[in-house]
Amino acid sequence: MYRYTKLSLLAVAIAATGAVAYAASGGMENDALAISKAKIPLTQAVTVAEQHANGKASRAEYENSKQGWVYDVEVVSGAKVFDVRVDADKGTVISSAEDKADHDDDHDKRD
Repeated sequence: MYRYTKLSLLAVAIAATGAVAYAASGGMENDALAISKAKIPLTQAVTVAEQHANGKASRAEYENSKQGWVYDVEVVSGAKVFDVRVDADKGTVISSAEDKADHDDDHDKRD
């Protein structure tokens, strides 16, 4: 029970952070509403990604990509980190790749 509560709180915090980041990058006029159009919730996307990579999610974002709206979930599995993209409408894994340096994440860039 505690795990689900913790996961739910994490999902809300991540969704809010993702919405703010998307707005800052020139997203929709009201991006908080964008996630309401997803057919699967963030918590389900995190669970799918964790099962796929056999690890624990450390970060998740809801973003518009070439494939449409996706959840981009970073999963830690042992000493490896994977970027898992989950389709926001189907709840299926679109792609998964070992993340070597997080070159695409602003918060991980080094000068």
